[in-house]
Amino acid sequence: MKVFASPSRYIQGKNALFTNAKTLKQLGDSPILLCDDVVYGIVGERFESYLIDNSMTPVHVAFNGEASDNEISRVVAIAKENGNDVIIGLGGGKTIDSAKAIADLLAVPVIIAPTIASTDAPTSALSVIYTDEGAFEKYIFYSKNPDLVLVDTQVICQAPKRLLASGIADGLATWVEARAVMQKNGDTMAGGNQTLAGVAIAKACEQTLFADGLKAMASCDRQVVTPALENVIEANTLLSGLGFESAGLAAAHAIHNGFTALTGAIHHLTHGEKVAYGTLTQLFLENRSREEIDRYIDFYQAIGMPTTLKEMHLDTATQEDFLKIGRQATMAGETIHQMPFVISPEDVAAALVAVDAYVTSR
Repeated sequence: MKVFASPSRYIQGKNALFTNAKTLKQLGDSPILLCDDVVYGIVGERFESYLIDNSMTPVHVAFNGEASDNEISRVVAIAKENGNDVIIGLGGGKTIDSAKAIADLLAVPVIIAPTIASTDAPTSALSVIYTDEGAFEKYIFYSKNPDLVLVDTQVICQAPKRLLASGIADGLATWVEARAVMQKNGDTMAGGNQTLAGVAIAKACEQTLFADGLKAMASCDRQVVTPALENVIEANTLLSGLGFESAGLAAAHAIHNGFTALTGAIHHLTHGEKVAYGTLTQLFLENRSREEIDRYIDFYQAIGMPTTLKEMHLDTATQEDFLKIGRQATMAGETIHQMPFVISPEDVAAALVAVDAYVTSR
């Protein structure tokens, strides 16, 4: 059975947060506005005022920084006490994933408003849940995608360039993983086989990022919105989001999850930075051509992504550490099992080391 999933509505453009009150009010009048203190200072307070000026009664809740069961339960209790009828998640991936979980438990609509283009969380019907300490715990799947995704490119262009680069790296995994799932005729995150649409979107994601990624990075560096930046924000958010959900995940994201088995400085890296190394590792597991692998390495290096174990803060890691990553990445239920061949923890450990050896010897 083929499945394609998408949000009900996606709106992207300059000042999108401050020009769509009518659409927001169609989903509810009394929102929880979930955002962390940094985001609240940058745009949340102004957005809260905009909601009030348009006859809504928002309740601002400060997000504690971790998409954990405890944090989700805390906000659910606040929403029940106040009788809120819609959840707005304003911020990055963990805020967004928490907002989706909260809305699902309350059975109310959810509006996702990313302030960075560093992940493909906004459009999907799932959340990645972590422990309070930040270790990967589980995926939660929902019966529907977000009701509205509101992407303000004027806000996103002011975010650190590193975060845009991380989103590009996360997005570049979309086609690499979709292709592997296609070869297996495997299952996607949407709960079925790939649609032609899902695969086409995954491919368009890769093409857009290679074409416009460096131009978008330059735009972000000067905090200006250009056609290239608009395209890359759409690729990072919509194309990558629809692509990973409806075309599937494979080894790259499983290896990212494998990294959570370790402690230390690796956790100072962003999601996309870890996915970049996971993508190179998948390409090595697949024994892809040198031309293809070099294309990814060169592009990652151009946007500041890690391509060596030293840059991953793993230059002192032991063989046992690499096996820990491999064991976590190959756990039952992990997306690495959507690869078209069986992969062992030892295979993952070997590929992690081989990527570093190849990059440092070029």
